[in-house]
Amino acid sequence: MRFHFYQFMKLILLAAFAFFLIQLHHTGDIVKLINPKYVLMSQVAAGVIVLLFFVQLGRVWQGNSNEHASCAPGCTEDHDHKQSYVKRWVSYLVLLFPLCTGFGLELTSLDATIAKNKGSLLPQGGNAYQEEASSKPPTLDENKPIPNNNYLTDEEYEQKMGLLNDEVIEMNEDIFASYYHEIEENLHQYKGKTIQMKGFVYKEEGLDPNQLVVARFLITHCVADARVIGWLSESDEAVNFGVDTWVEVRGVIDVGEYNGVELPIIQIKEITPIPEPTNPYIFPILTKVL
Repeated sequence: MRFHFYQFMKLILLAAFAFFLIQLHHTGDIVKLINPKYVLMSQVAAGVIVLLFFVQLGRVWQGNSNEHASCAPGCTEDHDHKQSYVKRWVSYLVLLFPLCTGFGLELTSLDATIAKNKGSLLPQGGNAYQEEASSKPPTLDENKPIPNNNYLTDEEYEQKMGLLNDEVIEMNEDIFASYYHEIEENLHQYKGKTIQMKGFVYKEEGLDPNQLVVARFLITHCVADARVIGWLSESDEAVNFGVDTWVEVRGVIDVGEYNGVELPIIQIKEITPIPEPTNPYIFPILTKVL
């Protein structure tokens, strides 16, 4: 029996990746990185890595009667696929990088700084909302499993969309994206309606002191594809709320212009600071065909 150093290195890497994924699921931080509908897939991946760990465990100590049969006496070479030492260490370093960033950097939610880096949220001489204006969510085949709870049947979806006719529009997280696109498409239909929503304060150059954007990050798959959605809002108290402050606002939908583009403006009647939600992101609804 002989100790195989490079097989041991692979064992350590598998253990580290398994621990990292399990830790993300245990703390709930996994939903800060991916859409909840992919949580089950991530759990399966963690299970596969754990299985590979136990398989690799048996390779750390192995006999060497056959692997050195063609070698000269005294050979101590590790015949692990006969890769060069440089290639081995480069591959290990590539795998170590995400582990170092994952364990070494504090996991934080996307904020206004990220929103600014993604470009202007408000229109810049053209309608910035038309590209993804469809309010109807994608439909999944009934036989395809949906591993998260953020899905509705067509009937449930239509029922929730019907709530837009209520006296107060509640922008709850599960329906936020659909309401957002519906109001964008039919702005004048909702003019004058009371709306209540939560989001973080975002400000960009060109806004007046009494203006801010109540914004949310919309994630389709993972944080890499996150985009910011939100509405320009006006309040005399806007100067009292700094960027990234989480607020709950209640106001009236109005129609205004920004850089020559017509858009909704929330005339805030009440604005209250709130703690950041456990899961600060919103996700598109999936409808299930029955």
